[in-house]
Parts: sequence; structure tokens; C-alpha cells
Amino acid sequence: GAEEPGMEAEAQELPLGCGGGGGLPAAGRSPAGEERQEPPQASVSNGGDEDSGRELVELKVIWNKNKYDVKFCLDSTGAELKQKIHSLTGLPPAMQKVMFKGLLPEEKTLREIKVTNGAKIMVVGSTINDVLAVNTPKEAAQQEVKAEENKKEPLCRQKQHRKVLDKGKPDDVMPSVKGVQERLPTVPLSGMYNKSGGKVRLTFKLEQDQLWIGTKERTEKLPMGSIKNVVSEPIEGHEDYHMMAFQLGPTEASYYWVYWVPTQYVDAIKDTVLGKWQYF
Repeated sequence: GAEEPGMEAEAQELPLGCGGGGGLPAAGRSPAGEERQEPPQASVSNGGDEDSGRELVELKVIWNKNKYDVKFCLDSTGAELKQKIHSLTGLPPAMQKVMFKGLLPEEKTLREIKVTNGAKIMVVGSTINDVLAVNTPKEAAQQEVKAEENKKEPLCRQKQHRKVLDKGKPDDVMPSVKGVQERLPTVPLSGMYNKSGGKVRLTFKLEQDQLWIGTKERTEKLPMGSIKNVVSEPIEGHEDYHMMAFQLGPTEASYYWVYWVPTQYVDAIKDTVLGKWQYF
């Protein structure tokens, strides 16, 4: 019933961990557990860590003109490397684009994609603070533009709009409710004029994220994202109706004008086109 000599010592000395081997007799012992003296052998690996048994690789992580020298386990995945980059840069993994010979796959290990010592890892992305810093001046600029527009002559007095407004209110114009905000109706908004004085209707296809502008001749299907801004102004003498423009490009020539929009739908149209329709 006695245990064979050396069995307990053998079990304790088997190497464990990332890159560690298993199943071989411990160095310095014979299979029978007898002591034997051998000269120490040098361990050669690609960035290996002899103390812990983890095989490491040296990387140069480059992000936002900053460079980081990193030692990382060769058998770790791309997702784990993103977590390491997060600890270095503060950039959340979801906002990182990590590049090594193309987009780094999250599920594969660095060994599988053949990362070697000295490899350059490019990281693209902005922190939440960077995004806020960019958006704040943009909002301030938009407010300045709006203030400048308020100083101009009212749109309904300008010659290009008078030729349409002087035709008077369309016979089939939709009823308006002044001082009230309503959701968009389930039917198209109709009974309006475009800048040519032709009849126009607006259909909001929320499930397709599109605005359909229909005339007698054709229907234009515009992605909501292609509309850069929405401008509106009450019509003098008929403040329960607005004239409205959808900005489709960088200049005023790209504005698509619609006249006699019922005032109760104006805010809902703006919020829908500018991406806030889920609140209505």
C-alpha cells in the first residue's frame, strides 16, 4: 500500500498557464522519480515569459498620435486586446477600430492572426469627451446662424416666395389648429404648394426612414439622413400655417420649399426629419 517514491513531487512540478506544456516528466527527474543532475537549458520563445509560462509578444499600439509599448499574451483574443487598449487610452472597446492587416477579429487569438514581435497595432476612435467637445461648438454655431436668420427680412415677404403665396390658400388645404402641437397624422400631409405653385404632399415612411415628396408628375423618396436641416416660418396674416423648407444640400438653391403647412404639425415634422420621431 505504500506510494511509489517521486509521484507526489512529479504532480506538483507540471507547468500550467498560457502557453504551458503538460504531460511531460518534470525536468531534473527520471520516470522512476530518481534525482539526476542536468545543466540548465535556455528557453527560447517569441517574447516568452519564463516565470509565468505565458508567451508574450511586444506590440506598438498607436492611437491619436500617441504610441504605447505593450507586452501581451500571444494566446489572448482580439477582444481581450481591446480591453487592454481601453485601460491604456480610456477608449471604450465598442468605440475602437483596431487594425492589423485589416480589421482585427475579436474572436481570434494574436497567434492565429500571426502577430509577431514589434507589430504595429493601429487604433481609430474617439472618447466620449472628444465627441462632446466637437458637438458643443457645432451647436453654438447653429445658434449663431439661427440668430442671424432672425435679423433678416421675413421669408414670406421675399420675392421668390410672394409669387407662390399671392396665389392664396389652396382650396383643399388641411385644417390648422393654432397653438397646439400634434403628432403626424397616419395619412400623407396634402393640400400644399411647392415653389413652382404645384400641389405637393408629404408622406413620412418611418419604417423605411424616408420622406416621400409627391407631386402630380413624380414622387421623390428622400432618406431622412440626407436632409441636413428644416426651416420654417409662419405666413404673415395666416399664422396658423407655415412655409417650410427641407435642406438637401449646402446652399439655399438645394432647399425644397413647401407652403401652407398646418402649424400643429410643424414641430412633429422637424423632429421626425431630424431623427427625434421616437418621442412622438
